[in-house]
Amino acid sequence: MKIGIIGAGNIGGNLTRRLTALGHEVSVANSRGPQTLTALAEETGAKPVTASEAAKGAQVVVVTVPLKAVPDLPVGFLDGAAEGFAVIDTGNYYPQQRDGRIDAIEDGLPESRWTEQQIGHPVIKAFNGTYAQDILDRGRPQGTPDRQALPVAGDDPAAKRAVRDLIDELGFDTVDSGGLDESWRQQPGTPVYGNRGDVDAIVKALSEASPERTAEFSA
Repeated sequence: MKIGIIGAGNIGGNLTRRLTALGHEVSVANSRGPQTLTALAEETGAKPVTASEAAKGAQVVVVTVPLKAVPDLPVGFLDGAAEGFAVIDTGNYYPQQRDGRIDAIEDGLPESRWTEQQIGHPVIKAFNGTYAQDILDRGRPQGTPDRQALPVAGDDPAAKRAVRDLIDELGFDTVDSGGLDESWRQQPGTPVYGNRGDVDAIVKALSEASPERTAEFSA
């Protein structure tokens, strides 16, 4: 599969490592330019590109940049992606720690719905509450007892299925956490955020979520 990754931080970098190891063709971009990705490219075989080029021909595009940087992504950066491509949003809103206040989110708009509006394409929310190191260390074969599960939210059934299949290939079970309007259930401060549980644990954590933002993750 051809995959574009925009953002080469902890999550983006480790997804690049695992997905290339699985044989996928990965293009990776960051905000500083492809010349700063030489080491990651040499380590993984991924192709370093600009953010404008990362989605070219991609069946899956991973947007894993700070939320405050989403509006600064290049205009038309998704142009040229493969027909029916899926966009994975790994982002989280950290108003005190990084992003500053975003009024629409403070007023109750789910974080990934805001991202979707900024980029003009539906997104699937995944990996946002996953520890980056777990992507490298905790993948297990299908059927392994207590296999870690990740929640996945989104409105497009085909795109969601593609993302869930990819996560399974990475070694994790998934739980369908509903449409994007329900994706607040996996935002920072919820019981599922950072939860390393299996399917049953993740289902329980999602059911216990509250739409009220915690003080730590509010502006």
